[in-house]
Amino acid sequence: MDYKTFPPSEALSSFVNFFWTLEVPSQAQPTKQRIVPDGNIELAFILGDDIKRYTSETDYLIQPRSMVLGQTVSPFYIQPTGYVNTFSASFFPYGFSDFISQPIKNLRDKETSIYELFDKDEAEKLERSIVNAQSTQERIEILEAFLFSQLSNQRTIENIVKSTVDTLFSHNGNVAIHEITDSNPSKKRQLERQFLNIVGVSPKQLSKLIRLQTALKLIIDKEESLTDISYQSNYYDQSHFIKDFKEFTGVTPRDFLDEESMALSLRFYR
Repeated sequence: MDYKTFPPSEALSSFVNFFWTLEVPSQAQPTKQRIVPDGNIELAFILGDDIKRYTSETDYLIQPRSMVLGQTVSPFYIQPTGYVNTFSASFFPYGFSDFISQPIKNLRDKETSIYELFDKDEAEKLERSIVNAQSTQERIEILEAFLFSQLSNQRTIENIVKSTVDTLFSHNGNVAIHEITDSNPSKKRQLERQFLNIVGVSPKQLSKLIRLQTALKLIIDKEESLTDISYQSNYYDQSHFIKDFKEFTGVTPRDFLDEESMALSLRFYR
């Protein structure tokens, strides 16, 4: 498994967190991999063989070759059909809304083909260019040029959403939304509407996702007990921590590191 990350240009660093590539050799019996939500939105291109996304224990769909994976609030399984070769841009929670005209909440918990989000001719040209590119750096340059062309026609990021996301990340999700909105019910409702349109999830859900990421990294480092991790991550108690952890990962904290299906998620978080 070869997973690499690459920084965006400075001009796009307010939108794109990083670019990444993943290559996995073809396996005779590929295992399902559980993908854990991370609060970001992905614009991904499948350059290798098809990838299945399971919608139930036995049912699955084939992911679009060029797609946007919107906000997810529960884990899901994927399974390669052969050689894995993926190129993707990982956007900050508020970072993708400026590039499309429809509300981000429409992309939640699913993959959406780029042909549904952008002009058909532009999407076709982008996909063809990404596939035919000879290197990752060339793909980054192609995708950044495309994003700049889309950005010039889109509205500016809502300052209140960006500042809220920045606050949540700077506090590892450990800040109450009423503190950000000064306990103003009207302001809180406005913020929640803007979050759904721009980020794709509510402020509370994003806060929980960010706090879980902090706990996940502590678990992977194996330097603290689960009790200490729950308190360091500002959970009320260990049972609250376990409940939230299982909601977003599908397993308990103790089982997380031992699950074969977690290998890919563990690689991402490391």
